[in-house]
Amino acid sequence: MSRFASYENRDAIEAEMPYEARDLPKTLYGFVARTAARFPDRPAISFQLLAGPKDHSTTLTWSDFLNRVTETANLFRSLGVGPTDTVAYLLPNSIETPVVLVAGATAGIVNPINPLLDAEQIAGILRETNAKVLVTLKAFPKTDVAEKAAEAVAKAPNITHIVQIDLNRHLTGLKKFIVPLIRPKVKTRHHATVLDFEAATSGKNHNRLDFEDVQEDRIAAYFHTGGTTGTPKVAQHKYSGMIYNGWLGGSLLFDETDVLMCPLPMFHVFAAYPILMSCIASGAHVVMPTPAGYRGDGVFDNFWKLLERWQCTFLITVPTAISALMQRPVNADVATLRTAISGSAPLPIELYNRFKAATGVEISEGYGLTEATCLVSCNPVDGLKKVGSVGIPLPYTHVRILNHDDVGNVHECGVDEVGEICISNPGVFPGSTYTEADKNHRLFTEDRYLRTGDLGRLDADGYLWITGRAKDLIIRGGHNIDPAEIEDGLLSHPAVAFVGAIGQPDAFAGELPCAYVELVANASVTVEDLMEHARTHIHERAAIPKYLEILPELPKTAVGKIFKPDLRKLAIKRVYDAALQGTGATVAEVIEDKKRGLVARLTRNASTDEAVVKSRLGEFTCPWEWV
Repeated sequence: MSRFASYENRDAIEAEMPYEARDLPKTLYGFVARTAARFPDRPAISFQLLAGPKDHSTTLTWSDFLNRVTETANLFRSLGVGPTDTVAYLLPNSIETPVVLVAGATAGIVNPINPLLDAEQIAGILRETNAKVLVTLKAFPKTDVAEKAAEAVAKAPNITHIVQIDLNRHLTGLKKFIVPLIRPKVKTRHHATVLDFEAATSGKNHNRLDFEDVQEDRIAAYFHTGGTTGTPKVAQHKYSGMIYNGWLGGSLLFDETDVLMCPLPMFHVFAAYPILMSCIASGAHVVMPTPAGYRGDGVFDNFWKLLERWQCTFLITVPTAISALMQRPVNADVATLRTAISGSAPLPIELYNRFKAATGVEISEGYGLTEATCLVSCNPVDGLKKVGSVGIPLPYTHVRILNHDDVGNVHECGVDEVGEICISNPGVFPGSTYTEADKNHRLFTEDRYLRTGDLGRLDADGYLWITGRAKDLIIRGGHNIDPAEIEDGLLSHPAVAFVGAIGQPDAFAGELPCAYVELVANASVTVEDLMEHARTHIHERAAIPKYLEILPELPKTAVGKIFKPDLRKLAIKRVYDAALQGTGATVAEVIEDKKRGLVARLTRNASTDEAVVKSRLGEFTCPWEWV
């Protein structure tokens, strides 16, 4: 394992040889086979259906994992899936999920789908990726995944087979017998053939593939991106990008003795690539607690005891989860824990300090994105961590900070000058990042550097700092306000757990800063108190929120990011309703339109004067229409 403690280490690793000269497998199947040969009897993947520290668990060794991948890939090929066909999966975490991911990418192109999306969005992704087979759950208590799958397949005529995984096999005792009696009934309105995963795979050869694993690079995964509204964009990933992510973890971070606690979903790149692929590269052991991970019943309450049970050396997390963990005492022996790795959203320094004080363990913050297969940079686990930065670019990753003007000129930013983060590495797929060709226009600089849409800077030591999202900026009368400035100021209040700052529509300034806040459990504070805190802790006067609201819970994505489109919808409805007072018109809903963005939909009564409505809403930039 190479030492990754400084920029010099990174450069030394690159200087050893070009990346292409490294002895790496060409395909994902070859990647797993190599690890199974090295560590056949070591644990690869463990899963608990329930969150208790003594609850039943299932473990696959690396040899077991290869066998399961082999028979599952053979099943997919027998169902007509070739190298250019798509196997989608709509699954929470389970022992089968990583098997399906690797097997789907071996037989064809795998397409993980977030089960928290609604049926219409799922159907849209199935159509966009032209999926032939869908792997999902058999109906099970407390989850509507099977129901959503059936509804989505009815709107995706290309699906020929649904393969169902029954979570009941992970239960023991009385519960195992009760589930079949209380299993929800799912109406079937589609024409796909339904198969049982265990029965269908067990009949297939598990010792070798029944088809040639062609030794060349190809597109092997589709990951949707763009949150949970509208039709998400679909990013294309190649074997080489997946293996690069694994090589990084296996070379710089983990070996076969490491145990990674990963309560993040396997339909997201963070868990699928930096975690699963790194375990494949290194032979490390990944543990998944409950299908819903951090969202699972009892996971937070039992978390420290679960770390102790599995003797974890690494914790894979996100800021929202760290915040929730810091509201619970560390009530177990976590001495095996070396480092926590955090991604998906910027980590407030306050949270870093709380976590280190409670556990004695540092957090290494990293940065990646779906469009780049994932990894870009990381704070060195064994070196200087600059809290608030996302560390140094990883070996063979080249980061430039650029500003693009409207006529296409590119300006290279100096040290600490903020611009758009642009990257090139073996995970970037120049010119073909998205399945839809028109979404790739203007996405690259010099046909090589991916424009991430994130704003950031490189400091004098080469550490990368993310300062905001290009489209997240609040633009107040032409003045750019970084939402992080508002969020950091409010997060320094001890009663505040989460903050989402957005620009709310304003007839005069275009946008005004607005903040939504979620409090720490059992905390009590008034909006007036928080506004006073904002005035003293937000350094830029223009950034002090014009509106602040405390919500019981902020909307979050499956990986714990604050989901700002929902906050923008709340703000648009509130501001437009205020503007419409006395007209008889109100905002019924705010929807996301693929071309126009967020659109307010209005209802009216018999006395509504449409000309007055048009005049009042004409002062805002957000589009509207009548229901």
